[in-house]
Amino acid sequence: MFQLLQADLNNVVNDVNSSGSYIPVAIQILLVVGLIGLLLAVTHWLGPKRKTADKLEVFASGIESHGEARQPMAIKYFLVAILFVLFDVEVIFFYPYAVNFKGLGWEGFWAVMMFVGFFLCGFIYIIKKGALKWEE
Repeated sequence: MFQLLQADLNNVVNDVNSSGSYIPVAIQILLVVGLIGLLLAVTHWLGPKRKTADKLEVFASGIESHGEARQPMAIKYFLVAILFVLFDVEVIFFYPYAVNFKGLGWEGFWAVMMFVGFFLCGFIYIIKKGALKWEE
């Protein structure tokens, strides 16, 4: 009985590794690409082609546009956003240590302390450069 199950398992493993098992995926990709191409062609063929001044005008919530949309913005907003994302992502790296702190032992503890040290060095550098000061 065990040998029969072993033979069936070997057949399944060999079948999964064969190139024939990728045929359904290839067929599905071809069908999707063909459907997308067909839909693009049909909408281009059936869609209206009248380009009037009203259609080419920018529409923003029904409000008439006036002035230039490109206004200068302080770089501080972008800098704070980038720093937030940077430090937020670094904090995410604490999660694996918090989940498995017993399994990591002292080596894991010192690795996290080294990570915190680098983290604090970067934060002190940012403070000394004045990146978080709003008044100039």
